[in-house]
Amino acid sequence: MRPRISELAWRNLVHDRVRLIVTVTGVVFAVVLIVVQFGLFLGFTTTTSGLIDHSRADLWVMTARVPYIEMGVPFSERKLSTVLATPGVAHATKYIVRFSQWQRRDGRQESVQIVGFDPDQPLGAPWNVVEGRTNDLKLADNVFVDELYKDKLGVSRVGDEFEIRGRRARVAGFTRGIRSFTTSPYVFTSFKSAQNYATVPGDQTIFILVGVDPTARVADVRLALAANLRDVDVVTTGEFSRMTRVYWMFTTGAGVAVLLAALLGLVVGVVVVAQTIYATTMDHLREYGTLKAMGATNGYLYRVIIQQAMISAVFGYTLAMVVSWFVVRGSVKGGAAILLPLPVAIGMLGLTIVMCTGAALVSINKVTRLDPATVFKG
Repeated sequence: MRPRISELAWRNLVHDRVRLIVTVTGVVFAVVLIVVQFGLFLGFTTTTSGLIDHSRADLWVMTARVPYIEMGVPFSERKLSTVLATPGVAHATKYIVRFSQWQRRDGRQESVQIVGFDPDQPLGAPWNVVEGRTNDLKLADNVFVDELYKDKLGVSRVGDEFEIRGRRARVAGFTRGIRSFTTSPYVFTSFKSAQNYATVPGDQTIFILVGVDPTARVADVRLALAANLRDVDVVTTGEFSRMTRVYWMFTTGAGVAVLLAALLGLVVGVVVVAQTIYATTMDHLREYGTLKAMGATNGYLYRVIIQQAMISAVFGYTLAMVVSWFVVRGSVKGGAAILLPLPVAIGMLGLTIVMCTGAALVSINKVTRLDPATVFKG
């Protein structure tokens, strides 16, 4: 009587516990490496377009052919009047994103990105504010910075004063988790203060953020704005977000490098698991020969080997998720965010099973050609 497939697969695995540990370790290493690299990729893409995605704007008006948010070019703020007069526009506000220089108390300078917005408008404000109020930015020279960059900027508490391009800047509050992909921290302030910090002329802006009335169609308002405005582009928030992500992730090659590292983790995992399962199969060739002599079909043996691979996959995946959880938690206060959304975690289970099952196929070929008579040879 042939043993049940799951029972035989389990016995084969635990027969050599050292080999089982090696197999599971290989799976854990591969899965954690993939999670970290893919999580970095997700973190990078989220960071590159964070300002855009959290702007609460429906449309962005900008100088023509701006490829990504950090490359905005000043244009006349008088276009704001035209935008506000366009049917379907509920809100519109001037917005600045531009690099500047932050001077610490020890005299060292750090590159920062000034983000200027109108505190009286619902568009473009900082999010995840953990200390201070957005209305505090109505006062001249008040700024918000993120907790992540306290050490980098030399900030210790609310009320600390610094200089940005020789002008006074007082820290009025903190945000949490607003990372900058360029390593230059975001400094939120009022639009007027931003013009001074970023040397934007008083009659110009970098962007105009547009909120569309819920009763109007975004596409229609966009067409109307494009018809009424010259020398500018009007794009949706989704489009501008994709433009910025594509530039930083693929045009610069940063995203490709991270994805290649994730692919390398997959290859390493397949190789390690394939080698281990193959070695396990070789150790049990006589047992497989006995089963074939007793009438077991190749299909039965295939299922045993694949079952072994799936058991290894589940064990490896479970341990890898525990390790990955600690890695993701550890990245919260780090310079680079590692994201692991629930859909990705679930998808990793499927990928792990496919990886281990694919590795098992290497062993199946040997069993297919197994001659049952080998069991009777000395």
